[in-house]
Amino acid sequence: MATDKTKIARQFMEAIPHAVALGMAFIDLGDGEAEMTMPYDTRFVGDPETGVIHGGAVSTLMDTCCGAAVISHPACASGTATIDLRIDYMRPATPGQALSTRAVCYRVTRSVAFVRANAFDDDKTRPVATATGAFTVEGRVS
Repeated sequence: MATDKTKIARQFMEAIPHAVALGMAFIDLGDGEAEMTMPYDTRFVGDPETGVIHGGAVSTLMDTCCGAAVISHPACASGTATIDLRIDYMRPATPGQALSTRAVCYRVTRSVAFVRANAFDDDKTRPVATATGAFTVEGRVS
């Protein structure tokens, strides 16, 4: 069953054109947890003077990773959509460094899944951003 969920989550990510365009890839994927990476790319820089990645690229990485965590959760049967996602930007990402996000789906009700996530550059002690979100549950496994 876990292999099927992994396959579904990977297909979910690969079906999102902007996720593919941003070069997102899975690092790890398991029961209700996902970790993804996005390489540094000058095309995604929000401030040319500093070289810092645009917040929209960071939020896309976090949203996609959260969705994958929901899809991979044992209680969820299939797809999901974002209901609400709050992202707090803690500091600018370091120019030239890839970003990674780890998301955990920590609670699933009949119709809503709740997720937490952190985004990091090479400094794993200080997050670039944190997120909390609510996602739809399409078909709950009993």
